[in-house]
Amino acid sequence: MQELITLPWWTFCFRWLHIMSGVMWIGLLWYFNFVQTPTVPKIPAELRPAIPRFIAPAALFWFRWGAMSTIVTGLILAYLSGYLLNAIRLGIGDHSPNYTAIGFGMWLGTIMWFNVWFIIWPNQKKVLGIVPADDDAKKRAARVAGLASRVNTMLSIPMLYGMASASHGVF
Repeated sequence: MQELITLPWWTFCFRWLHIMSGVMWIGLLWYFNFVQTPTVPKIPAELRPAIPRFIAPAALFWFRWGAMSTIVTGLILAYLSGYLLNAIRLGIGDHSPNYTAIGFGMWLGTIMWFNVWFIIWPNQKKVLGIVPADDDAKKRAARVAGLASRVNTMLSIPMLYGMASASHGVF
C-alpha cells in the first residue's frame, strides 16, 4: 500500500480534483449565463421569488467554492508537476509553449477566481438580501455581478483553451 502513495499518485489525485472542481465552477458559470439569466424574465412573476430564495444561494455556494477549489488544486497540481513558477512567468525565458499556454490559462483562471470572490459574490449578497441594501443598491449590485459574470464567461473560453492545449502540446 505504501508504494501507491507516491508523487505520481498525488499528482493524479490533484489533477482529478482540479478537473472535478473546474467542471463544477465553469458548469455553474455557464448555467448562470446561458440558462438562468435569459430564462428568468420568462418565468411568471409569482414563481420568481423562488430563485433568489432557494436556487441562487445554493448555486452560488457551489459556484464560489468550486472556484476556490479549482484554484487551490490547480496551484498544488502545478507545484507537484514541477511547472508552477515557469507557468506563472508564462514560460518567459524557458522558450516553452506549454508553459506559456498553461500559464496563460492559470492567469485567466486567477482573474476569474478574483471576480467570483471579490466582485460577483459581494454584489450577489446585496441582491439576495444577505447584506442590507436599498433597491437602487441592489439594482446596481445585480448589474455589476452580471457584468463580472459575463466577463468570466468570455475569459473561460481562452482559459480552457490554454489549459487543454498545454497538456496536448497544441499552442
